[in-house]
Amino acid sequence: MTDLPPSVSRPLRRLLLVADHMHPFIYREGFPQGLPEVDAVLAAGDLPGDYLEFLASKLPVPVVYVHGNHGNEFVNEGEERVPPRGVIPAHGRVVTVAGLRIAGWGGVPHYREKGTGQYSPRQARWGLRRVGWQARRGVDVLLTHAPPEGPHAGNDFAHRGCPELSRFLLAWRPPLMVHGHIHEYEGRKAEYIDPGTGTRVVNAYGYRVIEL
Repeated sequence: MTDLPPSVSRPLRRLLLVADHMHPFIYREGFPQGLPEVDAVLAAGDLPGDYLEFLASKLPVPVVYVHGNHGNEFVNEGEERVPPRGVIPAHGRVVTVAGLRIAGWGGVPHYREKGTGQYSPRQARWGLRRVGWQARRGVDVLLTHAPPEGPHAGNDFAHRGCPELSRFLLAWRPPLMVHGHIHEYEGRKAEYIDPGTGTRVVNAYGYRVIEL
């Protein structure tokens, strides 16, 4: 969905996607040497806060993130754990960076008795409904940690697809969805086009550079 009439073309955006793994190409002294120029960084969860701050310090572009299910996005400062600085949290809201409206939803469907970064179906329904209200003018990217239902869902219960995310795609039809959480492709493609919505669904595990 977009506020622009069909006759107006949108500028091309190049995005760095990261999730779940501190990739040695990124986390090195010489970074960002060898990386093409990007307009924004989208971090799809389970990345240490120090890593997020490193990206923000090395690249002169916005770094937008959602949390994963391991609670490691915080930075240790003495006896305190504080949110990473210089980056933009997107969970539960819509943010605008690089000319893109990005809806964020961190965490995963509840899969164990204790632990952070989990949500019940009811919490997902209500939370994503509020995000949808913010997205009523349109959304370009859905940034999540969990995958939707479909080809990227994991084979085990902890990595199953989230039906509430699938319903969000159907309702708002963003051109791009970026998620993490799925570490092994198990023969899956790194991305696919959702047949019901036309959304490009990308697993950001490690790092990827894409154009939108």
